[in-house]
Amino acid sequence: MPVRLDQIPAVALRPARPRVWHWFGLLLLFLLLGLGASFLFGTPQQTVSFWGPALGIPFLSWCVLSFGQAVLYLGQHRAADGWDEAREDDLIQSVRQGRRSQQLLHVSLHSAFRVQGEQPIAQLEALLGKTEALKAQPARLSDGALRHSRMGGDSNEAPEIVLLQALTDVLADLAKTLALLPDDTPLALLLEVNSALPENTLRRVWRQAWSDSGIRQNSEPVEGTGLAALDLWLDHRINDQALLFVVALQFAPEQPEGTAEVVVGLLLGNRLTQTTLPPMAYLHRPEQERDVSRDGLANAARQALDWASPDAESIEHVWRVGIDPQRTLAINAVLAELSLPAKHNQGIYNLDFSLGHPGKASPWVAIVAAAQKIQNGAGAQFVFSGDDVAAEIWTTVVTPVSPLSK
Repeated sequence: MPVRLDQIPAVALRPARPRVWHWFGLLLLFLLLGLGASFLFGTPQQTVSFWGPALGIPFLSWCVLSFGQAVLYLGQHRAADGWDEAREDDLIQSVRQGRRSQQLLHVSLHSAFRVQGEQPIAQLEALLGKTEALKAQPARLSDGALRHSRMGGDSNEAPEIVLLQALTDVLADLAKTLALLPDDTPLALLLEVNSALPENTLRRVWRQAWSDSGIRQNSEPVEGTGLAALDLWLDHRINDQALLFVVALQFAPEQPEGTAEVVVGLLLGNRLTQTTLPPMAYLHRPEQERDVSRDGLANAARQALDWASPDAESIEHVWRVGIDPQRTLAINAVLAELSLPAKHNQGIYNLDFSLGHPGKASPWVAIVAAAQKIQNGAGAQFVFSGDDVAAEIWTTVVTPVSPLSK
């Protein structure tokens, strides 16, 4: 469940301070009433028996009432202090929970920009150069030419062969990092697949790719999808020894128009428990807009920045992917409102425009690109991402590793 600071109760209402002139006036009133009653029902005498009750009883009554008011006032203040202390503890705990983050230990992306045998930097430069991989070409599982991006160079190559090669390459990239860890290191696998290929074909390709990767660690599936699964992980499994192992792909989608074929992998570690491998970057808690509006998106982006705690001026690049083009005006308004990125109109990368819509893999594609940009010396990165589950946009921040923590 997302951390909601706006649902923390407000501070306690404090009782108004007693007014001195009010109570002084009340004392005079009590004394006048006492004197009036004594003159009305008694015989005026210059004796203690007359003046004692006439002035003493009203004064004592005023003292009792004042004492009761003071006790009530102090009691309400103590109750308010207790409420505010509990609220402050709850707020501190919620902020600490919200500012949890994951180590990005290794990432891998294979798309239409990745040529077999080339280094990842060539693919990243293509993304940064705003080169378009989208073009009209034959779809894998339907007739006619549609505008989309696809992996592999030979259009006549069997789809399962292309997918197997991409999956094998991604898993092999991550296996190099996993080889540095003990064989009994647990892996929590988040596998997200969007493809029109038959289910039995996908399972066979996955098993073959996993077998060929040489990964020795055992994996078990993790609940959830997309960044919502990461949000749940940060809430409930931040103390786990397990690494979060994400593999997401879109390949030969049922409706290929405007889409991108991608296979992406990420290996994430808990900052509290993973101390063997040096992280390449930090992935902070994602924040999803609560309603589809400009204000909802601005609030989500502002909260994502607060979870990461960087100055907005330190954000060097902004990535957007998997987002309806109709939300462009809202995103531009939020960028202007929050002064993102640091250099106006520079360092904004629309992967839907250059690569195509990656479907379920959308947030992971942008996070991998952001992490690789950081690995090449850049500063903090901001990500707007959508998915195929909900219309609400996710926002998150990827930051470099501090030199002091390396």
